[in-house]
Amino acid sequence: METTHRVFVGDSRDLSQVADESVELVVTSPPYPMIEMWDDLFTELDPAIGDALADGDGRAAFDAMHAQLGRVWDELERVLVDGGIACINVGDATRSVDGSFRVYPNHARVLEAFEERGFEPLPDVLWRKPTNSTAKFMGSGMIPPNAYVTLEHEYVLIFRKGGDRRSFEPRADRRYEAAYFWEERNRWFSDVWTEVTGELQALDHAGELRERSAAYPLEIPYRLICMYSAYGDTVLDPFWGTGTTTLAAMCAGRHSVGFELEDAFLERFEDRVDEVPALSRSVGRTRLQRHREFVERRREDGKGFEYDAKHYDTPVVTKMERGIRLREVQSVDATDDGYRAEHAPLTLE
Repeated sequence: METTHRVFVGDSRDLSQVADESVELVVTSPPYPMIEMWDDLFTELDPAIGDALADGDGRAAFDAMHAQLGRVWDELERVLVDGGIACINVGDATRSVDGSFRVYPNHARVLEAFEERGFEPLPDVLWRKPTNSTAKFMGSGMIPPNAYVTLEHEYVLIFRKGGDRRSFEPRADRRYEAAYFWEERNRWFSDVWTEVTGELQALDHAGELRERSAAYPLEIPYRLICMYSAYGDTVLDPFWGTGTTTLAAMCAGRHSVGFELEDAFLERFEDRVDEVPALSRSVGRTRLQRHREFVERRREDGKGFEYDAKHYDTPVVTKMERGIRLREVQSVDATDDGYRAEHAPLTLE
């Protein structure tokens, strides 16, 4: 099996390189309005944002930043297929502007923006970001009432374009082979994720680039891609950064498209492409090993299994899991606009 991974240096407010209704899934983490590290970027997009910040008008800056993101959401509406899913990872912001401290609810504004464009909101996910900070609050220390809760979570907002689910050809192998294990479903489809960091190996990105991109851990896009797409689908990330979504798509055996303003990120990604086959093998084998550990625990609890996996020497809980067939990357080659990955069924040999 072959997948393609196109990456463009350009402004994601214009995704003209992507055809109408050609993407099945969007997984992305945009720059968060009112987080200071993104002030310069938003000001470049709209100088009025810098003026509002200089004037101490936080609300005007917040609105103008989301207006720029809204132009990207317009493009997502165009390129997504009917029934396609958009997963937007976003965090709220806390900030003092003109001496007044408040929270800027980015997740609420993104939710409103997608609803205005006709998307249907689906249940979202909260994931807790690990922090090494010893300061769990801000404000007046130990004296009430002027301390503030520290934000340690982000949202994965999930939307479906149109009112209907996607349809597939009857008994589509590409869908049934992309199934997930019963215990993965129970963990992945929980509305609170507390264990995402460190579960899957990731490429060692340069620290400076990672800070400039605020990249999310590989586990997040990998889960979402497995949850909301099938083999043969295309995943779009309009805020590509260090390429975490593309890495996840390669590991999951899906096509991908990414857009990034800074070509330095693409150069760094190119330096690490040789590691992708080992990464994809590690991810797949970790999933199988975890499943075998689940099997042992279930048997110790005196529970049995009715079904066996067709492609792996392991029992499974449900009939739908029997066809699971994970993929591993065997090679990645550069193309004119990105990469081509060759995949083979994952084995344990």
